Amino acid sequence: MDGAIDSKAFYDISYGLYVVTSVKDGKPNGQIANTVFQVSGKPAKVAVSISKENLTHDYIMASKVLAVSTLEEETPMPFIGLFGFKSGRDIDKLSQAAHTTGVTGCPCVTENTLSYLEGTVIDSADAGTHTVFIVEVKAAKVLKKGTPLTYAYYQDVKKGKASQNAPTYRGEPTKSEPEKKETSMQKYECSVCGYIYDPEKGDPEGNIPAGTPFEKLPEDWSCPVCGASKGDFNPL
Repeated sequence: MDGAIDSKAFYDISYGLYVVTSVKDGKPNGQIANTVFQVSGKPAKVAVSISKENLTHDYIMASKVLAVSTLEEETPMPFIGLFGFKSGRDIDKLSQAAHTTGVTGCPCVTENTLSYLEGTVIDSADAGTHTVFIVEVKAAKVLKKGTPLTYAYYQDVKKGKASQNAPTYRGEPTKSEPEKKETSMQKYECSVCGYIYDPEKGDPEGNIPAGTPFEKLPEDWSCPVCGASKGDFNPL
């Protein structure tokens, strides 16, 4: 066996979809993360991987506190887009999502959330592009019963994309991968998140029926993944 790495092997690793939040100098921020897992029971600790490029990373490094909200399977795509493809450097994300202030002073997102936990950072590991924070849990609460949103469901059913700072970002398809079947109508790609509008499928969540050409979309139509405007799309 040689030392070759087939990147598709990483696709089978299980992930969830969470909103990770923190606070710095009284200012809250949050982002979508898919790498959160429990590492010990007594006391309870979790590990959270965050890109060094993200504002939330700076907040966690400064305050040493964070919260993790586990999203439900029915979470709307625009909500995921708010925390996954928009930057806290440009907008106040928490002003657009229901949340509560936890015992650590960290904002805990409660909207589209099954449960949340919060804690203090007790250690960290440098993982190159990301930092893995080890967090001792100080509080946790179940809000309702439901099915957690997995990363596989997000990609395969909701047709969601990974941001470029996500550890699971796959980049552009390689030439060795099979080409997608061409359709009779022009597809358009969102320049912000990579979502592809396929006229033959339409946008069911946005009440756009199948067979609607991109040119016929309402001018106020926005990307169902990240909320980008129609003008942010380019033909493929």
